[in-house]
This record gives sequence, structure tokens and C-alpha cells, in this order.
Amino acid sequence: MVEKSSIKTRPYDIRWHGRGGQGTVTAAKIVAQAAYFKGYRGVMATPSFGAERRGAPVSASTRISPEPVMIVSQVEMPTIVVVLDHTLLKYPEVTEGLGKGGWLVVNSWQAPEELGIKADFDIATADATGVCRELGLMASGLAIVNTAILGALLHVTKMVDMASLQSALKERFSNKDMDVNLTAVTKTYDITKMKRKDD
Repeated sequence: MVEKSSIKTRPYDIRWHGRGGQGTVTAAKIVAQAAYFKGYRGVMATPSFGAERRGAPVSASTRISPEPVMIVSQVEMPTIVVVLDHTLLKYPEVTEGLGKGGWLVVNSWQAPEELGIKADFDIATADATGVCRELGLMASGLAIVNTAILGALLHVTKMVDMASLQSALKERFSNKDMDVNLTAVTKTYDITKMKRKDD
């Protein structure tokens, strides 16, 4: 665990939106675990269950703070929204509560300005699906983008470092699987495109 002085001082309230089978809840948990390894005192990941069939919309929340987290409800006013399937952007509730200074991180081959979203928050995109197809991270023909999209999240926020994330991945995957998932993270990190509201 690293010294607290290297931790970002601001808290992060992250809301995740994906589809069943993409690993949305797992992504929320991995980031929370990486933050714990980084040295954050407050970490929490909570799923939001509805229709649990493959392909149905799924959401989850992660709270990360230098101080203990006392709130256990879902994130309603996120500082970051991560979208694992860009087609979910058609639903207004996906970006609900995200305001100025926040980040929308989207799995999309399009550049941020091509999404056609007019809002006060900043936008980042990365083709996590393309990376996963290239690496063979597929299940039943569906790209499992939950680890890859973490690369875009790290690129935008720097809330945790790659070493902390690697430690979290080691807890979840065997050596071979860990290597390919870490490769997915780094490749997505490298291709992330950002558009700030004031640019």
C-alpha cells in the first residue's frame, strides 16, 4: 500500500452503465479494490439489480474517498459516469446528475465530439470493444469490456495507478487471464480521446 500523501484528495462518485454480460458490476468492484490497494480509506462498490438477463441494462456504483465512506445508497450525483455500451446513451438516466467538472467515459470508436452530446461535463471515449476483440476477450460473441474500459477511466482521472490496478486484477484472475486483461487496460489507456467542455 502506498503512502496517503500520493492519494488524490477529492472523493469520486462513479456510476457505471452497461449491459448484462459485459461485467459492469465486476468493473465497479475492481476499481474499488484498486483504490483500496492505493491507500484510500473509503471504498465501496454496490450493484443495482433489475432485469438480470444478458443484454439488459445494468448499473453499479463505486465510491472512493480519502476518508471513510458512510453512504451505502446508489450514486445519484456522480462525478464520473462510465458507459460500457454507447447505445445506452439514448437513455436520459445514464447521464442524469452528472454536472460541470464531471467526466463521461464511453466505450465508443467515435471521438467525444462525434457523440453529439451537449452538456456541462467533459467527455472521453475509447474503443474498448475493438481492443477486446483484438485480444480475444469475448464470451458468446460479446466483447467483455469491463477491464478494458478501466484504462480509459485511469487515463482521465489518475485516481489510481497502474500498479494498484494490477494488484486488483491479480486478486481476480489467474496469471494468463491477468496478463491479457492488463494488456486490454493499457491498450485502451493509450487510445483514450478526451474533450473538455472548455476546450
